Amino acid sequence: MYEGHTVAAVIPVYNEEPFIGEVIETLPTYVDRAYVVDDASTDDTWSAIQARADGGVPVDPSARNGDVDGSDVAAEESGARDEAGGRAAAVDGEDGGSPTVVPLQHERNRGVGGAIKTGYKRSVADGTDITVVIAGDGQTAPDVVERIVEPVAAGRVDYAKGNRMLTREEMPAFRQIGNATLALLTRIASGYWKVNDPQNGSTAISLSALETLEIDELYEDYGFVNDLLIRLNVHEMRVADVPRRAVYEDETSHISYTSFIPKLSILLLRGFLWRLRVKYLQRDFHPLALCYYLGAGTSALGAASVGADALRDGPSRGDGRVLFALGWLFMLLAMVFDLDENRDLQEIGATAEDGRNDE
Repeated sequence: MYEGHTVAAVIPVYNEEPFIGEVIETLPTYVDRAYVVDDASTDDTWSAIQARADGGVPVDPSARNGDVDGSDVAAEESGARDEAGGRAAAVDGEDGGSPTVVPLQHERNRGVGGAIKTGYKRSVADGTDITVVIAGDGQTAPDVVERIVEPVAAGRVDYAKGNRMLTREEMPAFRQIGNATLALLTRIASGYWKVNDPQNGSTAISLSALETLEIDELYEDYGFVNDLLIRLNVHEMRVADVPRRAVYEDETSHISYTSFIPKLSILLLRGFLWRLRVKYLQRDFHPLALCYYLGAGTSALGAASVGADALRDGPSRGDGRVLFALGWLFMLLAMVFDLDENRDLQEIGATAEDGRNDE
């Protein structure tokens, strides 16, 4: 328990055999239960997870689904195999001991978002107050977890996430550029204009937030965290950005950028349009949605006019450039409106120095 709140950790894992053992062994003592979700790994990750479940006694790999507390139903609904059932023998974390380790295994690879969704659903079924997501490759240092849990436990926010950009000297240059670009696009799409490092997977979320969200509807691949932010904003959830240092070991990235970037761009555009429609047109009217639509249409018309002028002989009339600039003016006005509307939904309270000193 953490300050009277039960805490569960969801650990999504795919081919992390060298790291997952240490991740489980170094979980904070206030974590009551750890849902370790093997997303159909092709190495010996599952064996490494089993070896640390049930107090270090390997679970019978022929066992399928649990037999208590409805865990077999939860496992079947999530498409996972629950190897823990009622046999997890580790001391429950609320007594200050090691967390109960609940191994879950997907029969097919669903992506990191799919693995987190499986853990989220189990945590909601168990009624856990706070659910944290911890990377299975060791990028979430144990001492960082408390910084992310604290604002949720204190009731100040519904969701907290790490932010490595304030201590970016430890982050490779190509990741800094990619993160900065994705941060801008995610701010526009989600409405959380002060949130940075959206791809950071170290998060904490309250039970009430998980119960409000439609977990099954969340995106299942590496854009999961971006989609989650958009949906949190539509439900008026408060979010905290918590500075943390970057931790890089010898882990291997499973992201294929040639497919990830186009998929994420489409996801953000669809999520952005959905947010505008639901939040500013259906639930309540705000002119910022019309400013966005009018601005985008006017800019597109202006760009088309400029292109037509370039292909036509003779002097340019300049109308296209005026329309293009006017369109962007409308969109900038919409962004200002959006920032003001969501100002109270963000907590950016800690400092970069706090993140550096969190050693």
